[in-house]
Amino acid sequence: MKRIELPLGLLFSNTGPYGTVAHTLLNGARLACAEINADPESGVTFHPIHIDPKGILQNYALAVQSLFDRGIHHVCGCYTSSSRKEVIPLFEKHDALLWYPTHYEGFESTTNVIYTGAAPNHHMSPLIDFLCSRFGRRAYCVGSNYIWGWESNRVMREGLQKRRGEILAERYLAVGETDLEDIISEIFETEPDFVFNAMIGESSYAFFRAFRKACEVRGIDQAKRFPIASCNLSEPELRAIGPESADGQISSSVYFSSLNSARNVQFVAAYSNLFCDGPVVSAEAEAAYIAVHMLAKTVAQTGTTKVSEVMKAVAGQAFDAPQGRVTIDPHSFHAALTPRIGLSRSDFEFEVLVEAPEPVAPDPYLVSSASEYEVASRRANVRIVS
Repeated sequence: MKRIELPLGLLFSNTGPYGTVAHTLLNGARLACAEINADPESGVTFHPIHIDPKGILQNYALAVQSLFDRGIHHVCGCYTSSSRKEVIPLFEKHDALLWYPTHYEGFESTTNVIYTGAAPNHHMSPLIDFLCSRFGRRAYCVGSNYIWGWESNRVMREGLQKRRGEILAERYLAVGETDLEDIISEIFETEPDFVFNAMIGESSYAFFRAFRKACEVRGIDQAKRFPIASCNLSEPELRAIGPESADGQISSSVYFSSLNSARNVQFVAAYSNLFCDGPVVSAEAEAAYIAVHMLAKTVAQTGTTKVSEVMKAVAGQAFDAPQGRVTIDPHSFHAALTPRIGLSRSDFEFEVLVEAPEPVAPDPYLVSSASEYEVASRRANVRIVS
């Protein structure tokens, strides 16, 4: 079988303020490349080229342009929404394809992006339902001061309003900022039922540590009295937080490395063997892994790397991923994924508390976003794991 040679750009800031999680994205893509290149039946040979923008926003457009200048028109990359929005105009201008493998806030769709990470109906909607049913409807929201934080808190606010809840306060910090004293004091003053954390990287890790310590000083069991819920907390970040504060935190995601399936066990073993120095596997790593496998499968079927042909053929494309079956929606080019909610443990893994019984179609604009009746109906179709 003649193999198709495909140069692939990998655009991940594995250094900088969110380098830990972005490094897992890079590793997930590299693992997929290694598997595809080693498979004599794949029909594709990848030549990955990695550029590290170091988490500096203005570096992303320069990096993308340098890839285009080298004739590379398929790129797997970006972690933050700011970086994604920074480069999308270039992908549209050059008719290239960005394979975006990160959970995100939604409200976007372009024919030059394939979204293999979670849309808001995969993580935000299930989380709001879970928090209201378990803890109450009064939230304190904190986020990093950019698109992910703004939009995630907006969805949280609107979701709570539909459930007759309220946001007690909404605060933002610059990416990388770790001065959290005023925010922590305000949480104790407002006494929310839960804290929604939409910060990223070092800011988020510092918050978990500082808030847990502040609760301990006051004799408060943080996990029980002030549960912290996130849509972007993964296994390598638990290690970055540290053993004193990593347990008892809530994460809404489509993938956890503790999933007990043969496919996932195989994936985690392959990842750990290839990247024994870490960081450990994450939902982001799995999404990047899915993106590269989807690209290879589509190119092999079409016999071409031409972007317009790949776009046509990827619609409806399916892949048996570590999380389960994943399918690309032909209308939005987002992936159908399986929502789950996990509780972090002291061994830096997650116990899965709730999971959907099957993949959920993407709804990036939340157009079918739910009334209270619909929420109750949807809850009846969610499987309680423990």
